[in-house]
Amino acid sequence: MMSIVKKYSIVFFILCTVNCVLASDLSGYIEIRKNYEDLQKNDPAAIPYVNAYIKKAKKESNFPKLVQGYRDAVLFNPSEYKKLIYSDSMIVAALQSRDNDLISIAYLGKGIVYYSNFKKFKPALDEYVKAFQYSKNTKDEYLKYKVIYHLGVVKSYLGYYEDAIVHFKNCTEFFEKKTKDKLHPNEIYNNRKGYFNSLHQLTICHGNTLQYSKVDSIVSLALSQIHEIENSKDFMLEKSYFVKSRGILNFHQNNYEGAIADFTQALPTIIKAADFEWSSIIYFYLGRSYLHYDKDQAVRNFQKVDSIFNTHHFVVPRIISNYEYLINHYKNEKDINKQLYYTKQLLKADSLISIDFTYLSLKIHKEYDRQTLLDEKEYLEKSNLSRAILTIVFFMLAFIFLFLLILDYRKKRNIEIKYKALQDKFHSKKEPKELQTERAILTTKKMSLTPEITNELTEKLSSFEKNNEFIQKGLTQNTLASQLKTNTYYLSTFINENKGMNFNRYIAELRINYITGLLYTQTKYLNYKTVSLAEECGIATRQSFSDLFFEINGIRPTDFIRKRLEEIDNSPK
Repeated sequence: MMSIVKKYSIVFFILCTVNCVLASDLSGYIEIRKNYEDLQKNDPAAIPYVNAYIKKAKKESNFPKLVQGYRDAVLFNPSEYKKLIYSDSMIVAALQSRDNDLISIAYLGKGIVYYSNFKKFKPALDEYVKAFQYSKNTKDEYLKYKVIYHLGVVKSYLGYYEDAIVHFKNCTEFFEKKTKDKLHPNEIYNNRKGYFNSLHQLTICHGNTLQYSKVDSIVSLALSQIHEIENSKDFMLEKSYFVKSRGILNFHQNNYEGAIADFTQALPTIIKAADFEWSSIIYFYLGRSYLHYDKDQAVRNFQKVDSIFNTHHFVVPRIISNYEYLINHYKNEKDINKQLYYTKQLLKADSLISIDFTYLSLKIHKEYDRQTLLDEKEYLEKSNLSRAILTIVFFMLAFIFLFLLILDYRKKRNIEIKYKALQDKFHSKKEPKELQTERAILTTKKMSLTPEITNELTEKLSSFEKNNEFIQKGLTQNTLASQLKTNTYYLSTFINENKGMNFNRYIAELRINYITGLLYTQTKYLNYKTVSLAEECGIATRQSFSDLFFEINGIRPTDFIRKRLEEIDNSPK
């Protein structure tokens, strides 16, 4: 008995010792973090303590703590490039931990650095996708929705607003629910941040899709909710974002005084947060608002957008017209040097945007043609260039436009004529599959077959046509001759002499006339796809069907269907 007691006492002692060592080790990390965890983001005073934290984690090969140390290094180091270096180290440590949640956190962190500090959207999206892959099976729902949120941010930036709205609606629902749960105050704080940021992103997406009533509702809701929070000063940045959104809404509703007041209120907090993206956008809208009251003040705000572009090499597509205002302003002022400078800046901005915003860049090209800008740049650099070039370009474009209009008109006219011819055929009740053509009727060539064989084949082919047997797939001259109990020579000779065409043409015309009749008389076939219509009449491929339809009817099947639908829509009900 004493031996058993002694054994358990030793085990208990070992467990207590291990727990004490672990507690001591963990308390060491906690004590180090206490020195800097309450400091502001990007505060270099935290770096010595963060380095001590990382050193301890490395020494103990404690990869979860090492990941935390590198996360802190990213948060507190003011250098953007060092943030990126620490992000890479964080990923290495996370991969060594083999913990999918930590790996997801690490990739997400690097993506946030690319997005927030460098505005490099494509590499940010690459990192977010990796984070998403590792978070798929996570039990950490906060992490999962944080990844979903950042994927939505990049999608919104790239112009995929409808996709992004789905992300942010899901995030809003999740974070709002968590703010009402019985959680630690820090967790409630983080979920509130997620909730308000998701709402803010929704205002951006709805604004860009011109759903201003939704923007108004979200802004009113968010500002009232922030006002009700006990420590609302912790959400001053979020409040400023919603005030900014209200300012943009006021601008679009032509309430320029209200817009200026909102932008002026929101701007200081956003500048303090080093958010040069929204600072730039606010300056742009301030400039456009001041155009109605004070043009000099408007120009000063537009110039601040350019200053941000020069400092951070960043611009968003929605404010590209900032340079158009400046170019036109200095054009009116006859200041060629500044006009040239802002033209060059616009070209620079356009090139930068095209890297990440292919679709949006194309749109900009349509609204403010790049070649026109290059031509104008050359004109400004060589002020003695004749205006005749612009006149020639204008007339060339006008000629091309007129030429395209004529081509389009001729195409539509030809379709109209061909459709009318087919329409007349049906209205005259002429059977579309009656294939004894004028070529056969007018021929004076002596028949090669005996009257008996001719009569027999006439009767059999008449039945063949009447029963629509020509729609069977894989029909060849050999198979048809076998079915008619004749030989290929008789069949081929009969079709040539009586139908005025070869076998392939004969079957093709039967099939096309058959399907044309169905399209004209039975509206359900107008909803069929081309491949289904081909199958319906026995033609092997979609392309063969389309080509044969055009060759025989003089009109593409898609054009015929469109004209038939128009005819039905315009007919008396």
